Amino acid sequence: MSIGDKAKNVVQKTVGKAEEAVGRKTDDPELTAQGLKDQSMGEARQNVEKAKDQINHK
Repeated sequence: MSIGDKAKNVVQKTVGKAEEAVGRKTDDPELTAQGLKDQSMGEARQNVEKAKDQINHK
């Protein structure tokens, strides 16, 4: 996994956590859902990159 990919995934997860927190504080279910979605997407992309790394190292 490249450093750029790692950074993008971490940023997306962090932004998602912030969106979720703000959504909960402001009672905005759409923003909360978007935050959860961003976190899931960041985690999924990170898992794909880890799988690619494992395949390439064999």
